[in-house]
Amino acid sequence: MQKFKWRRIVLKVGSALIAPEQDGCRSRYLLTIAQFIVRCRAQGIEVILVSSGSVAAGSHLFPEQEKRSVTMKKAMAAAGQTEMMAMWDRFFDFPSAQILLTHGDLRDRERYTSIRETVFTLLEHGVLPIINENDTVTTDDLKVGDNDNLSAMVAAAADADALMIFSDVDGLYDKNPNLNEDAVLLPEIDSIDESIYAMAGCATSAVGTGGMKTKIEAAEKATSHGITTFILNGFKEQTFNRLLEGDNPGTIFKPYDKPMQEAVHWMTHTANEQGEVVVEGSIDKSTEDGCIRSDEIVAVHGEFGVGDTILVRSDDGTRLAKATANYSSCLLNFIADNEQSEFSEKMQDSIGPVVSEKDIALLEKS
Repeated sequence: MQKFKWRRIVLKVGSALIAPEQDGCRSRYLLTIAQFIVRCRAQGIEVILVSSGSVAAGSHLFPEQEKRSVTMKKAMAAAGQTEMMAMWDRFFDFPSAQILLTHGDLRDRERYTSIRETVFTLLEHGVLPIINENDTVTTDDLKVGDNDNLSAMVAAAADADALMIFSDVDGLYDKNPNLNEDAVLLPEIDSIDESIYAMAGCATSAVGTGGMKTKIEAAEKATSHGITTFILNGFKEQTFNRLLEGDNPGTIFKPYDKPMQEAVHWMTHTANEQGEVVVEGSIDKSTEDGCIRSDEIVAVHGEFGVGDTILVRSDDGTRLAKATANYSSCLLNFIADNEQSEFSEKMQDSIGPVVSEKDIALLEKS
């Protein structure tokens, strides 16, 4: 059997593997994963590890009755993160590096580029990047929320060939295997649509924050960037042997034939829109040579500045595209509110496109 040809892979390890009893890190499952990382590196494959589990790892250090509060979970994450990093580091005879991220880091283009450069530099020097969401400082506005989607964003940022999401399930089934004895494992998914999402049940682990739905979301993000994605059972040692033999032990999601360019993918799947511009009609009618002009704007919602990501919506509510704004909401609001004035008409003639062709990402579902 022909082996998979990987240059760079991202592994996502769930909380249930890190701290299965929620009483600190345990090596029971992590040792096998660590050995897989060592074997991959020995074959010249670069590895990036996205490791959940800081809250679960630090949970045992705090009173049981206080664990439900957000503040207490942040404290558990702070304590558990050091324990988790120490556990991983013990398995390797090569250096590792900790990178803690929030969605605020990823959706800011300058910081996103900085993250890419840091990861590339670590890999170039043989250092294993270990990445987790920064639960200690993140807020509702800044959090990704689950490490499945975070791992897909990291895989895209790192230009990885494959994303492997390890959890306590064998892969994607056609129905919930915990409730249906006749559930069938789906070894290969060509494309992700609503029927695939309909197969997703609830989370099977009380330790983690993501269920099958977040794993499919992650697969959609990754495959659109040309990244082959796996959902795999990390509790089974044979999973890792079969991967190295070129076999698929779980569910594999095939990448797009024509992946999104890096900047367009970032805008579509990572950046949050800071505001919205409403145009008349469909995207074809509202654009000329891939641009949106100021005289096509019907309304402007929210506050945004030059360079912020915005949503372009039609006047019937359809989401058309995400794009980088060439002008602030303040200026565009003025033009939209004074459309018939002579001064506004002169401004429309003097300014360039609101959105440029190179900075727009059409939303396929529109």
